[in-house]
Amino acid sequence: MIIAGVDEAGRGPLVGSVVAAAVILDPNNPIQGLNDSKKLTEKKREKLFVEIQEKALAWSIAEATHTEIDELNILQATFLAMNRAVNNLKIQPNKVIVDGNQIPKGMSISCEAIVGGDASHAEISAASILAKVARDRQMKALDEKYPVFGFAKHKGYPTKAHFEAITSHGVIDEHRRSYAPVKKALALDV
Repeated sequence: MIIAGVDEAGRGPLVGSVVAAAVILDPNNPIQGLNDSKKLTEKKREKLFVEIQEKALAWSIAEATHTEIDELNILQATFLAMNRAVNNLKIQPNKVIVDGNQIPKGMSISCEAIVGGDASHAEISAASILAKVARDRQMKALDEKYPVFGFAKHKGYPTKAHFEAITSHGVIDEHRRSYAPVKKALALDV
């Protein structure tokens, strides 16, 4: 049985894409230290990001853009990113296990949702790490483009610093316009 683990990063932020990853691990080439990406240091995630890509039988990182999030809603956009990640694997799995309590709509492969799966299943942990590192790198790139927003620090989440930056500098193209704080900021700009 070939199992792919799937997880996402970036559902809560006010800006950027939601990123999903799918990973099929090689049972003959284990990776030490896999865990929920949120429980690992940035340095450890970066190290594991490279190791997962080197040792996994297959891996894929996909996203749904801020525009797709606004068009579909965050849940459907997350499912879209997850489906893209699974469909882009160079080996098609027999089963997909997903962190969370919902099976992505549109998944054509047998799928199981596992609450806390990113901490209990190595395949999901690996996907969690790939998605988190890829999303964080996007935020660092956005920080270089818009340094006044502090994206490298808060990663686009609705922090006090982010709200202050929106108040001072307005909404940028990459903000998710369907999110209430962004909608509110846009209404104030009219």
